This record gives sequence, C-alpha cells and structure tokens, in this order.
Amino acid sequence: MAFKYPVARRDECKIDDYHGTKICDPYAWMEDPDSEETKAFVEQQNNLTMPYLDGCAVRARFHQRLTELYDYPKYSCPYKRGNRYFYYHNKGLQNQDVLYVQDSLDEPATVFFDPNKLSEDGTVALRMGRLSEECEYYAYGLSSGGSDWLTLYFMKADDLIPLPDVLERVKFSCLAWTHDAKGVFYNCYPPQEGKSDGTETTSNINQKLYFHIIGTKQCEDILVAEFPDHPKWHSSVVISDDGRYAVLAITEGCEPVNQLWYCDLQQLPNGITGLLPWVKLVDNFDAQYSYITNEGTVFTFHSNLDAPRYRLINIDIQKPDKQHWTTLIPQHDKDVLGSVSCVNRCHLLVNYIHDVKDTLQLYELSTGQLVRDLPLDVGTVTGVSCKKKHSEFFYKFTSFTTPGIIYHCDLSEPNPEPRVFREVEVKGIDQEDYQTSQVFYSGKDGTKIPMFLVHAKGLKKDGSHPVFLYGYGGFEASIQPFYDVSYLLYVRHLGGILAVANIRGGGEYGLTWHKAGTLGNKQTGFDDFQRAVEFLIEEKYTTSSRIAISGASNGGLLVAACVNQRPDLYGCAVANVGVMDMLKFHKYTIGHAWTTDYGCSDDPEQFKWLIKYSPLHNLPPSPYAGPPYPAVLLLTADHDDRVVPLHTLKYCAALQYSVGSSPEQRQPLMVRVDTKSGHGAGKPTSKAILEDTHIFSFIAETLGLRWRD
Repeated sequence: MAFKYPVARRDECKIDDYHGTKICDPYAWMEDPDSEETKAFVEQQNNLTMPYLDGCAVRARFHQRLTELYDYPKYSCPYKRGNRYFYYHNKGLQNQDVLYVQDSLDEPATVFFDPNKLSEDGTVALRMGRLSEECEYYAYGLSSGGSDWLTLYFMKADDLIPLPDVLERVKFSCLAWTHDAKGVFYNCYPPQEGKSDGTETTSNINQKLYFHIIGTKQCEDILVAEFPDHPKWHSSVVISDDGRYAVLAITEGCEPVNQLWYCDLQQLPNGITGLLPWVKLVDNFDAQYSYITNEGTVFTFHSNLDAPRYRLINIDIQKPDKQHWTTLIPQHDKDVLGSVSCVNRCHLLVNYIHDVKDTLQLYELSTGQLVRDLPLDVGTVTGVSCKKKHSEFFYKFTSFTTPGIIYHCDLSEPNPEPRVFREVEVKGIDQEDYQTSQVFYSGKDGTKIPMFLVHAKGLKKDGSHPVFLYGYGGFEASIQPFYDVSYLLYVRHLGGILAVANIRGGGEYGLTWHKAGTLGNKQTGFDDFQRAVEFLIEEKYTTSSRIAISGASNGGLLVAACVNQRPDLYGCAVANVGVMDMLKFHKYTIGHAWTTDYGCSDDPEQFKWLIKYSPLHNLPPSPYAGPPYPAVLLLTADHDDRVVPLHTLKYCAALQYSVGSSPEQRQPLMVRVDTKSGHGAGKPTSKAILEDTHIFSFIAETLGLRWRD
C-alpha cells in the first residue's frame, strides 16, 4: 500500500550560502522545537506512525515475550568504599537500577539509593554517583526525561540523611571528591537565555570547573578553572590515588587528545580558595593522556603518544621534560591497549582488545612485566572494579549470548584465583541454541573488516534468512559483543541473523582505524557497511530484500547515508537519533564537539566533504523516479539534547516529500517521536522494551517475517 504522509510547509526562500554554494533549507522552521507548527508536524507524524507500529502482526507477541525475557536480575560489579561494598541491581523490570550496600560480601544487602522512587514513570534517572574516599558522603546526579542536564544532590552515607546542597546547570561533568571529603570538583555551564530542560537547542559553551564545599550554597562555589578564550573547551578532574594531586584533562571536541595540567593540593596553605595554580604538564592537543596512578611524583598515563594502539608511559613531574618520559608497557604489535586499573598497590589490571574481543591480564606496576592472564571467554569486559589500596578486584564479562558473569579475586590470598562471584541466567533463553562467529570481509580497498554473526545453530546458507545489521563507525568507539534480549528474540522467533560490522571510524584497531573513517575519509565507513551487506548476500546468508540495517546517533547518520547511496541494497532501515543535517549540526547543543570527527561546513574544504554525504542534502529531488527506498523507521525524542530532534524531523519531511511522493514507493517512510525521552542514557526499562518492540515489529512487518514459536 502507498502511504499518505502529512504535508509539511516548504519555505523555498530559505537559502543559505556556503562559500558561494547556495543551499535551500525549506524545513529550517523545524529548528524551533517550541513553534506550534513544529509541534503539529510531530503530532501528525506520530498519528500516522503509532497506529501502524501497534498494528504490526508480531507486535503483541514480541512485546509479551520481550517483557518476559527482560525480567531477569541484572548486577554491576561490586565496588568497595570505606569498609563497605556497593553495587547496582535491577530485579528485572524495574525502570531504573537500584544502588545496594552490604557490610561484607557475605552479609545481606540493603537499598542505599532507589531512583525508582523519584518518579512514577521512571523518567528521573540516576546518571552519576560518587562516594567520598572513606564513605562519608554520597554525591549523585539526576536527569529528567532523558536530558543530559543534571542536578547534583548530596547525602550522608551512613544514615542516608539528605544534605541541603543542590548544584544545577551541570552537564558533561566530572565529579571528584577530595580525600578529606570537604568537597567535590564538578563542571557546570553559565546561565543561558530561554530554557534548559533538554528540549532546547542552545549551544553548550563556556563550561567552567568549580569546587563545592559541603554545607555551602552553589553561589558560594569556588571557580578553580575557566577558559574564556576557548569557549568550546571541556575539563575533567581526577584526584590522584594518594589524594595529593588534582589532575586536569582538557579537551576540545571528541578527538582522543587532551592537555594535561595538575595541581599539588598539599601546596595550598589555605586550601582551595580560588583559581588553582595549575602546572601545565602538556599544553597542546597532540595526544591523549589518561591518569592511571602515581608513585610519589612519578605518574603513569594511558596514552596514544606515538602509539595509535596506546601504551603506558611514566612521567616524573619533577623532571617534566619529554626526554625524561619513559614507556612502562609498550604498544602491542596488533592489539589495542584498553582500560588499565591499579590494584593491590603494586599491580595493574590491563585490558587488551584483540580482534574486537577482550583479554584481561595482571602486570607489575614497578616494571610493566606480565604476571599472568586472567580467565575470560570470547566476549567483552563490561566492568572492572578495584582501588589501588585494596587487594581485591571484580570484573564482569558478557557476550552476545552471555548476560553477565562477575568474577572476584583477592590478591592477598596465597594462591589468588579469580572465581565466579555471580552468574546470571535468563530463563527461556538457552545459549546452546545460538552460534556466534566472527568473519572478515574485504572493504572496497581490500582492508579486512571484522563482523560478528549470531544465528541459530545448524543454519543453512541458502540466501533465505532475514538479517539485522548493526553499525556505528565513529568517535573511536568499539562495538564489541554485548547482550541484548531483543536481538536474541529476533534470531529465535523471527528466524533472523544478527550481524555487527566493525567498520572504520570506530576504535576497534586503534587510532589509525578510527582516522581511516573520519573527516575527509567518512565515506570509507559507509563503504565498509555497504560491503558488509554485499558480503552477506554473496555468502548466501540472505538477499537484499530481507536485510534490515540499523544504527543510532552517529550510526543513524550511517544508516541514512547508506540508504541514500544504495536504496536498492536493503529491505528496511532503522535510524535512531541520527545526525542528519551535516551542514548545521555544530550549531546546536554539544554538536560543536563533533567537528573533530566530521569537520565543519564553516570551512570551505570541509564543506565539500559534508555536502557529499549529508543525509538531508542527498535525498533525490521530487518527483522521484528512481528505485524504491527500503522501509524506513526514524526515531527521535523530545528531550534529546545530544542530537536534537530537528535532524530527524527535517530529514523525515524531506524524505516523505521526495521519495514518499513516488507511486512506486510502497514501503512506509515513518518517524517515531518519543516524549520524556532523550538520546538514550537513563531510559526507563518500560520505554526501552516498547521501543525495541516497535523496531522489530516494524522490521518483521516490512520484511514479511512471521513469528515462530
């Protein structure tokens, strides 16, 4: 059936000039989220989309089964503060995870903080929490409706009595206690015109670093660092393991580089009273330096300096010149050095990423020598919990078919061995029913690209299977194996194959892999993704009409760009909270930080890169007479202040106007706009289940898939 789409007003007079190139922006009026016209457009779209989604044949069964299977206990690694242990736990269908505390690992746990009590619908989320060093106080940040804006609150950790301290206008913030528990370092933004509830589009600039003393008002907070000449800089403080130093990392954008400053807090005779006397150890953006630990004045950093796969370096701040810097653990020949944590005073827990799969090892801090490997199956370390002063550590393992195994090890024991501390099973899902494999296919230039496949055991390669292909390819993010019940439902009950393509632009093989798919090379990632589809067809897993592609945020851009370039290659496309207007993204909220990955249309050369693939600007003109587009489901949310909804709304209007007007376009081109939701973090369980249900119901309906018991 052909669909009748809402008619959106086109302002053909809205012309922008980019370095002499005139670009029409007929839906620029949608950039005002509060206009009655924009609100009416959203309502009309939801009135079309929601009945369609709710009427999909498998919708009721998928929702019921997903709810049943999602109802399994979820745990984080315990972490120790003072003499007590804390961990997050969700009994199954609670909208938000609950923080628990126990006096020892054998004692019963009690609720320490339950965010579910803060709202009826679960849309108030605990987004960050920090206990002071000896567990005197708990500082925590709450968000509402999915926004990135946080409000910080405080309470006493022993009797759970709330403190009157409240800190507002907090966003993209650190939260670091001084070891004397007198206060915390945090970031906030100056007041701006209009609202700040997550529905605005105002650019986030001029972030400042403050120190808040417990028991005082926010207006009395001490400004300790600001950068008036650099409004786009962000800063983040960690306190050294010995409590003596504040270590400051300064970034501009999302490139993995930072300046590195520090302050010796013991050299402040009157404490923290104003702008700190920062010592600039590194005052350029040539490489990334992340604090790991320090032994006196010798600091250990995780760094990509002359090491695209990262290494550990030692810097003695008493001899700060570069010629005195030394390598503690050199760059690996192939694997990427991931997370590193100090434990038991003299050891390092070191994670390497080997062909997108994790390994975990124990090293000596003093020499950088390997002590031993730690047991790990094929998958991902999703959490490590330890402190330098404690002898024990926890780590959590997951994979596409393993929901979570938490290991515990105490290095003070005579023959320390990690043991399974907690293992979760999902009733109704048998891991033995599934097969996970990793294949390598050739990119356009011959580079081998890894891809994970999850499907039923004994699958016959006859070209008949529906595929759900997921990708991201940006910001040095590595898409490693992860557990998602909805994906396993798709495999089990819709006969599908889950495919995850580790395309360039991500960080799967380090900085070189990342840079090969960013800025002027962004098309390389799109090519890698399209080659994944062609590989799946060539290897007789599937055919183009049975392939659904999906991605979120930068992955939403990926999906939309690929649909525009090869509409014939897919049967369905799901683009969630995507960056669709590549000429204007830098103007809204935190978009300016992404220019390190994308470039910026203000630059004449970079404009040429962006105009070639920007989803909004590469839709065909109307009337459209080319090959039909796949079914398209776009998703956004009213409180997404990361990738603001205007990206998806403008792209949707243009897509429906051009492609939707073609009599040959029988598949739906729809948008789902959620309310009291944001970019994804903190989303309540009930909303997550419904969103996944709608996505897979749409895929099943448009690809003609039937439910299999």
